[in-house]
Amino acid sequence: MAELKPLEHRQYAHCESGVVTALLKCHGLDLSEPMVFGITGGLTFAYIPFIKMTNMPIISYRMLPGSIIKGAEKNLPIKFKTTKYREKERALTELTELVDGGAIVGLQTSVYWLPYFPPEMRFQFNAHNLIVYGRDGEEFLVSDPVFEHTVRIRAEDLQNARFARGTLAPKGFMYYPLEVNNSIDIKKVIKKSITRTVHMMLYAPVPFIGVKGIYYLARKIERLKTHKELKYVRLFLGHIVRMQEEIGTGGGGFRFMYAAFLQEAAQLLKSPQLEEASQMMTEAGDMWRRFALACAKACKSRTADFDMLEIAQFAKNCADQEKRVYNHLKSMKSYHTS
Repeated sequence: MAELKPLEHRQYAHCESGVVTALLKCHGLDLSEPMVFGITGGLTFAYIPFIKMTNMPIISYRMLPGSIIKGAEKNLPIKFKTTKYREKERALTELTELVDGGAIVGLQTSVYWLPYFPPEMRFQFNAHNLIVYGRDGEEFLVSDPVFEHTVRIRAEDLQNARFARGTLAPKGFMYYPLEVNNSIDIKKVIKKSITRTVHMMLYAPVPFIGVKGIYYLARKIERLKTHKELKYVRLFLGHIVRMQEEIGTGGGGFRFMYAAFLQEAAQLLKSPQLEEASQMMTEAGDMWRRFALACAKACKSRTADFDMLEIAQFAKNCADQEKRVYNHLKSMKSYHTS
């Protein structure tokens, strides 16, 4: 394995894009987290009624776990070593051998089983990514992208987190770069990635993905107006808030990160149009935050006097704004001025 640069721990906006960004930096490819998120095609929206988390449908504002890793391999001259395990003992043995040999690796884990998380933040979410960069006796040294400082975890606790059951079960998933080529045509990669994201968000073949998926969610909220169980309505709205604002970066946060990517792309490509798209995407993020606030207020209301149609309209506004962003990007004949 090639000699690595020392790991520089820092907080990132999102766990998987943060881990991939940090791993690439250790291998000499210094890209910002928004750039990694953008060029790997991390942005999406999906309302998936047939996949449940705590008996509620999955609502995702980013691509599925592992997509940023796959996107990095697809769009950059990078090769990752990825492994899932059936045997816990083998997973622990290989992790130990790697970090004792100086490797820096990424892991997918369950938040619930990570004891360094505050109790109020520990729930059944099986797609949290972190970095293990060393070992001290029976404890592994962890760089978790959502924490200000590095932490430690016992092997037993890490095993529980790596092999949690349920939706998106990690199955001991471990990954790290094998080959990283620092000579990339970043401008070409940016253009292709924007085109793919625009196509997916506007032309997904199913009604619950992309912009159509946001409208789908709005219609679901509208139908809750006639639901007989107020408890279920509150649970559903609370689930929306949790999926948007507590899991990963959340709906608004992912939009802000993509806006930062577009702004960085605008500077590299000298494109006022991309700068305008960045500002439009920032407004989309603000709209998602207003939507989450409306849902949260309804959840906390002691009566049923909140307006479901008004909340649904917030979601429609998000869909309208994102549609404007992607149509703006689609209309651009070129991403640069020359």
